[in-house]
Amino acid sequence: MTDTAENAEEIEPVGHYHSKKDRIFVRPIQGAYNLSEELQRLRSMPRVRKAKDIKFVDGPQTYSRHYVEPKDGITQLFHLHLEEYGPGGRSQKHGHVNEAAFYILDGDGYEIHDGQRYDWTAGDVAIVHNNCVHQHFNASDTKPARALVIKTKPMFMFMNMLFQKQVVPRPTTPAPGGENFTAREGEADFNHPEEGY
Repeated sequence: MTDTAENAEEIEPVGHYHSKKDRIFVRPIQGAYNLSEELQRLRSMPRVRKAKDIKFVDGPQTYSRHYVEPKDGITQLFHLHLEEYGPGGRSQKHGHVNEAAFYILDGDGYEIHDGQRYDWTAGDVAIVHNNCVHQHFNASDTKPARALVIKTKPMFMFMNMLFQKQVVPRPTTPAPGGENFTAREGEADFNHPEEGY
């Protein structure tokens, strides 16, 4: 296997979110100059999305639950998703123009940004800077890790800052220790110790 994005698209399963050919990065807005119909449509959209109604996709090492993105018609400027890294899991290696913030909900792991390692644990925020080639890793081979991700990719795309590239795709086989792992669909309070503070 080579580390090129061209080969990555051939290797990654077609069902993986990042390999979709019809992904909507920015949705069209059209209508009368005052956009009254668009404003009316936006005001009629739900203001709360239930996690139970949005399922995780991908796997077996990294799963994603996409809460809000332009295709949903709710927002145009940001993308909000939950990443769940199985034991020993890692994401695809990739780069993009936009920044991203990862609020670590639980677990321990690290990032590799442009060849430099940054460790994180629950409660930390990991920042991916503009134009950075990066990858996310769960440091535990027995426990999962979760991060809530917010990024302004749609806004960057809207401004024609289009460069992004996958260097190595998401793994298609479980990591050692994560063979029986599936994403935790149910929500629980992973941010606070059970015994309290």
